[in-house]
Order: sequence, then structure tokens, then C-alpha cells
Amino acid sequence: MTTKDKPLLIKRYASRRLYNTETSDYVTLEDISGFIRDGREVQIVDLKSGDDLTRQYLLQIIAEHESRGESVLPVDVLNDLVRSYMGGNASVVPQFLEASFEMLRSGQSRMLENMGAMNPIAKMPGLEAMQAQQAAFVKAMTGGIGGIGTNWTTAPDMDTSEAGAEEEPAEDLDAIKKQLAELQAKLSKLK
Repeated sequence: MTTKDKPLLIKRYASRRLYNTETSDYVTLEDISGFIRDGREVQIVDLKSGDDLTRQYLLQIIAEHESRGESVLPVDVLNDLVRSYMGGNASVVPQFLEASFEMLRSGQSRMLENMGAMNPIAKMPGLEAMQAQQAAFVKAMTGGIGGIGTNWTTAPDMDTSEAGAEEEPAEDLDAIKKQLAELQAKLSKLK
């Protein structure tokens, strides 16, 4: 199980200070809010009693954001939440909210997947070849000055021989020049 999979354990001391057990330092509610925004689950426990205080602190974070004008929950929803707590009967509100947020999360992830699939450039045939030609062209035009046009994954201060990069033969440069000339001829015919 990776660190991201298990909840980040925050311990609350008797002084009410919150202690991050991963980084061994004290954190604030704003820090915890940042962990959650970054996708981490948190668990806040009382050091002395071992009670789980997560829900209490998450509600406090929401209340502080709402009081600063960062309103997410409409007043009608807040009224319905209060009614569900005061009704005394078993409420369907918690199950409804959980299901609604799960649908929202899955819808967002599907939308991101679909946006990636709809990218027309990613599906363009020969994209990798064109990128390689572009890199070779930049290298030819700059003569490899200052690392421009060299292996772009190599650190700027690293010798290309150390990185295992091989110089492209002059034949490749000639082939690229020939392809450029052919493309220019085709473009001239289109005009």
C-alpha cells in the first residue's frame, strides 16, 4: 500500500495542536484543507483517547470556508441538512449526498478521459515522425548551439556523450532537407 493510498494520520494533542505523523510537524486546518485538495484522505485522531475526530475537523474546515465567502453550499441545502439532523427519523440525506458526490467524481473522470480521446492532434498519423523531424531541423538550424536541438532529455550541463546521445548522421539531415524541399514544392502547387 502506497503512502497516497492510506489516509494521512493527523494526531491532535491535548493542547489542540494538530501533528502530521508523516512529516513530523504541526499543521493547521488550512494545511489539512490543502492535503485534501491535493487528493489525500486524512484521518484525525485524539492522541489521548484515540477518538476519530476527522468528521468534526472536516466540518470545521467547511464552516471556515463558508464564513469567508467561499460559499459552495446553497442556503437551501444547508437548511435541508439541519432538518435532516433535527428530524429524528433515519435520513436518506447522507446516502443521497454520498451517491451524488460519487456520480460527480466519476463524471469528472469520464469527462477528462473523453477530452484526451477527442484531442485531434494526438491521433494525427505520423505525429511522432513529425516531432522527430522538427527536433532534427532545430538541431540543424542551430548547429547544436548551447544544447538547443540536442537530446532534450539531457540536462543542459551534461555532456551528450555521457547521456548516451549519438550524433545523427549527415544522411538524416540530407533526408530532412529533401523532405522540406518536397513539402515546399507541394505547398507551392496548392497556391
